Amino acid sequence: MHLELRHLRTIRAIHAEGGLARAAEVLHITQSALSHQIKGLEDQAGVELFVRAARPMRLSAAGMRLLRLAERVLPEVEAVAEEFGALRQGRAGRLHIAIECHACFDWLFGVLEQFRRAWPEVDVDIRPGLAFGAMPALIRQEVDLVISSDPEKLEGVSFNPLFDYAPMFVAAASSPLAAKPFIEAEDFADQVLLTYPVERGRLDIFTELLSAARVEPRAIRQVELTAVILMLVASGRGVAVLPDWVLREVRYRPDYITRPITAKGLTKRLYAATRAEDATEPFMAHFLRLGRSEPVKLQRV
Repeated sequence: MHLELRHLRTIRAIHAEGGLARAAEVLHITQSALSHQIKGLEDQAGVELFVRAARPMRLSAAGMRLLRLAERVLPEVEAVAEEFGALRQGRAGRLHIAIECHACFDWLFGVLEQFRRAWPEVDVDIRPGLAFGAMPALIRQEVDLVISSDPEKLEGVSFNPLFDYAPMFVAAASSPLAAKPFIEAEDFADQVLLTYPVERGRLDIFTELLSAARVEPRAIRQVELTAVILMLVASGRGVAVLPDWVLREVRYRPDYITRPITAKGLTKRLYAATRAEDATEPFMAHFLRLGRSEPVKLQRV
């Protein structure tokens, strides 16, 4: 039996309208063409699908079986068609994000909340990007955007600049380093350095200062959560280097001191890496605009 979507639409329309004439109007075909379609379908099925003597015209038992199929299949087909239409119009899509910057959770959720309100039909998901290669995943189309502070030259990938930030030193107010106006590489030699659980090559304090100076902290303690890092710092269990936006809430609290790294201070730039062809998608362009503006607001707090 060769069953087409138009057959299911016909069954549904005749059942809903109670007759051929009104169903033909709904389906935008002639009543003659509709009768011919029903006759062909019944010939294929080998059974009558309608009780023709009834008024209004009603489905037979076999026809009801096809109606149940139509009621399952057609809504799914129509939903997919609507999704495809939204994709063509730029209203829908997928934004799966990988994060190489561990501290970025502190501002990303605020960006996504605004994005969700503007683009409710875009499928948003977050993959931390700590246990797999984020950039290869972007190229393989497993994710659509990577938050990173380490731009690379990759064919087909655009690194879209978001904003600059300052890695800042934070310690307990009782630390002897509180007397210093800025922190140098040598100051870390007798410190327990609290870091996120990532390799050194993705930690600003190593890539921008300690590795070049060949200075090794007395110990390194890896901590998953920013809040726990700050709690340990306040209790004198170690020191940390965190982006300035992360320290917005503690820099004026009496338990902490914050200092720039080196006399000139350090500056890093955060990027959103996308496939080159995706950067101009309307929803992607809006996300990038939010990603440039919202974190800067946090830095001004």
